[in-house]
Amino acid sequence: MQQPAGLFTRSRTGVARFTAMLLRGLLLTIALPSAGMAADLGVIAAAALKGNTAKYVILDSRSKADWESGHIPGAIQFFWDSYTRTDGKGVQYSSLPPQELAAAFAKLGIDEKTPLVVYGDADKSWGSEGFSVWLFTWLGHKGSIRLLNGGIQSWRAQNLLLVKGAEKPAAARALYKFEVKPQYIVTTEEVQNNKGAFTLIDTRSTFEWLKGKIPGAVHIPWEDFYTGKDRHPLSAAELKKLLAKHNVDSSRPIVYYCLGGVRSAYAWTVHQLAGLPEARNYKGGWAAWEKRAGQ
Repeated sequence: MQQPAGLFTRSRTGVARFTAMLLRGLLLTIALPSAGMAADLGVIAAAALKGNTAKYVILDSRSKADWESGHIPGAIQFFWDSYTRTDGKGVQYSSLPPQELAAAFAKLGIDEKTPLVVYGDADKSWGSEGFSVWLFTWLGHKGSIRLLNGGIQSWRAQNLLLVKGAEKPAAARALYKFEVKPQYIVTTEEVQNNKGAFTLIDTRSTFEWLKGKIPGAVHIPWEDFYTGKDRHPLSAAELKKLLAKHNVDSSRPIVYYCLGGVRSAYAWTVHQLAGLPEARNYKGGWAAWEKRAGQ
């Protein structure tokens, strides 16, 4: 039987509309990760981690002395100064090249799919736990990354077990296959050549800020990115309020920087946990900017 022309036209139009809707939905699904949370990143409460420590490799991002004074059982000491150095351009506190980082992670028994829990104290360590989170995210870590909400303070507050002294880690080797994610960093050249494309936030101390800053930057000390007695990261609402207080539009791309990328990485981590749009960490920071400006 011959189908009426009008019916055929309406049917074809309906199929076209359905196909267009399907494609739009697919494109939205693909686009979401680039604007939202980095990798499989989240927070975990001390109560949730208790009894489940065997599921994760736990990284203590404090100094060796603080780690030895009391750490979560089995936690590996993972402080920022072991993964940075002065680079070939004389820039201090530069993160190690991806190949060296991958080799270091492998020696700790970590591969790219290993579930991680990271904690620190959001204090003396300069937010090293945020640097650890950023470092793995930058290398394209595929396993889950959880930040212990409230850090070592929350663990202590619940009188959970801590181990003192140097705990020898179990002998383990792995192969870490990295896939660098350039969308989580910014170079000095990009900062110089793309003024106005993003908001620069300087997370250093007021003293450092007054001594010199990148033109156009907004000053928000990194300590403002945590709150409470346990120094837990700001919630999404709290972070939006903080940024608005400094006239920062949270819907525009943001670049965080400090002296070498550690404190700014903490701010970046809080930003990512809040699910806000694009943010980058200027891993060279003020140290790289001063070198560039002096050339």
